[in-house]
Amino acid sequence: MSVQARMQNPTTLLPDAVKAINLLYKAAHSAGVPGSTLELVHLRASQINGCSACVDSGARNARKAGETEERLFALAAWRETPYFTDAERAALALAESATRLADRADPVPDEVWNEAARHFEEKELAALVLWLATTNFFNRLNATTRQPAPQHWG
Repeated sequence: MSVQARMQNPTTLLPDAVKAINLLYKAAHSAGVPGSTLELVHLRASQINGCSACVDSGARNARKAGETEERLFALAAWRETPYFTDAERAALALAESATRLADRADPVPDEVWNEAARHFEEKELAALVLWLATTNFFNRLNATTRQPAPQHWG
């Protein structure tokens, strides 16, 4: 069964949205959080949400940024692998909590927040939260309109 888009990506129909998205991207990526960490949390949230377009682009962007295939292959099981730093683990825990809001009464428990705050300054935490919200925004746009991952040959 092939996935077909229901409509073009809404940002192509509402060009002013692209300007806002670009500003969010720029803000999140200018606060000092390592680019690899931002790529990992984007990819993990997209995996959770089942956004094929974002999983595809996230993995490709992470590889372009120097991420190893070993770490990318293990990302869904990051707790059980030795491949991630403590700071990355804190960011990934925050990503999962911020993405799975309805899974528990306290969606982002203090222990998750406090561990992230141990590794990231307040400005960096703001960037992580903003990037996670932006990622979840992308995931919801793509899932709602059934934007497929592009086909890559070769």
